[in-house]
Amino acid sequence: MSSQDIPTAAISRLVTYLRILEALELQDVSRTSSNDLAERAQVTAFQVRKDLAYFGRFGTRGMGYTVPLLKRELVRVLGLNRTWNVVIMGVGRLGQAIANYPGASDYQFGYVGLFDVNPEIVGQEIRGLRVRHADDLSSFVRTQPVDLGFLAVPPEHAQAAAQTLVSAGIRGVLNFAPTIIQPRTHPGSSNPTDEWKQVSVENVDFLAGMKRLAFYTLNPSLRPSELNGTVELKPDGGLS
Repeated sequence: MSSQDIPTAAISRLVTYLRILEALELQDVSRTSSNDLAERAQVTAFQVRKDLAYFGRFGTRGMGYTVPLLKRELVRVLGLNRTWNVVIMGVGRLGQAIANYPGASDYQFGYVGLFDVNPEIVGQEIRGLRVRHADDLSSFVRTQPVDLGFLAVPPEHAQAAAQTLVSAGIRGVLNFAPTIIQPRTHPGSSNPTDEWKQVSVENVDFLAGMKRLAFYTLNPSLRPSELNGTVELKPDGGLS
């Protein structure tokens, strides 16, 4: 089975299953089942088994799953068993909040560079990293490998900032700007240029989420099951 056969939603559910397994492990629970995972993730047991089957066979019929083993396998599948070097483009209030978020290092995401164009921000030090000018990114990546770039810039600058990341060879972009990033295409064609063909973009749009939340709050009968009480307390007492 090729990666093109795996639905994007299945990957999102794997992240949810991993979070559940981490919580179970903290509670010293050693075994779980597709029914238990399904109830906690608010999906069906069939869906859990189908999602996991995309990546192999992890359980034993009638006995379920060993929590530490399944957790380890999902960490491997999601690529969280290696270090990911991350730069942040845009170090205003949002960018600084992202840089100061303590949970990223728990999953091997390490910030190696901060970039901005504001002369009042460039040169500052945040979490031990000096903020560099965005124009320095291409020279920076020649000596420091970078895997992912986080965009925390105003929406009117997001497309250009994304292009700066991609032109520097960065193949994963997490976009926090409330706008859609469009890949650069060949003139007169909808086909992306070679440098964009291997680029993955994930969008984190807080405002869009607020709008959806407003709609479903006004129309609770239309609310999808995944919005029915799925806010979880993290072990440190925060919300996830």
